[in-house]
Amino acid sequence: MTVPTLALNDATTIPQLGFGVFQIPPESTKEAVLTALRAGYRHIDTAQMYGNEQGVGEAIAESGIPREELFVTTKLNNNNHDPADVKRSLRESLDRLGLDRVDLFLIHWPLPTVGDGDFVATWRAMVEAREEGLTTSVGVSNFQPDHLDRIVAETGEVPAVNQIEVHPYFTNDAAREATRRHGAQVEAWSPIAQGAVLDDPVLVGIAGDVERTVAQVVLRWHIQRGDIVFPKSVTPARIEANFALFDFALSEDQMAAINALDTGDEGRRGPHPDVMDIVPD
Repeated sequence: MTVPTLALNDATTIPQLGFGVFQIPPESTKEAVLTALRAGYRHIDTAQMYGNEQGVGEAIAESGIPREELFVTTKLNNNNHDPADVKRSLRESLDRLGLDRVDLFLIHWPLPTVGDGDFVATWRAMVEAREEGLTTSVGVSNFQPDHLDRIVAETGEVPAVNQIEVHPYFTNDAAREATRRHGAQVEAWSPIAQGAVLDDPVLVGIAGDVERTVAQVVLRWHIQRGDIVFPKSVTPARIEANFALFDFALSEDQMAAINALDTGDEGRRGPHPDVMDIVPD
């Protein structure tokens, strides 16, 4: 299957479907990524925080897939927000990944309540990393509308993407709309709400109608909404099933029924970006 690509605002493109490695143990990451690459994935999403960049790099090296066919994302850890640490930490990530650049580098969390909350200075350092050639594109993750407005107003630099929590129980419309208003693409993390949606009767019914799994239905919902998504699994059958999203479609009524599952902020599974303040030692 051919995965669609979406245009980024810096004249590059990104595969709309990728493979995520959040919470995959370091010792299991290489094999999981190799399985994903064999299944056809060419977009891998990792982070300094995940502690498994080395396994991603080992899988890329062993796969033999040409570098130009791959799209690799990593993210700045919360203890590296000091502008002096941004490029240093990215170079360390590149060493672990075995790459001379990544395709996308993100600020993982804005941390507005930590220290002086100056994520704008961090953003400027991210842009410098791009200008130095350490990453092709730069973006943000978990940025609220006011966070986006501030970095764009103060720097004139628009992120290529904003990676935010999005799933049927938390559609996060305000952050999605602000991201698109600035001309950035939306990436959806926790796309199946960490499994919470898998027993939902509405989704089970739609899955039966289209003869697909609930996970496939939800991932297809994301795709049709125009978001970039990267499901995670270590089970080969699920890795392959999560890739099989482009030979069926959901109807307008089915899309509307899934949209109606949104419960607002009550549906959020992860920390709220306005108060997330965890910084590792």
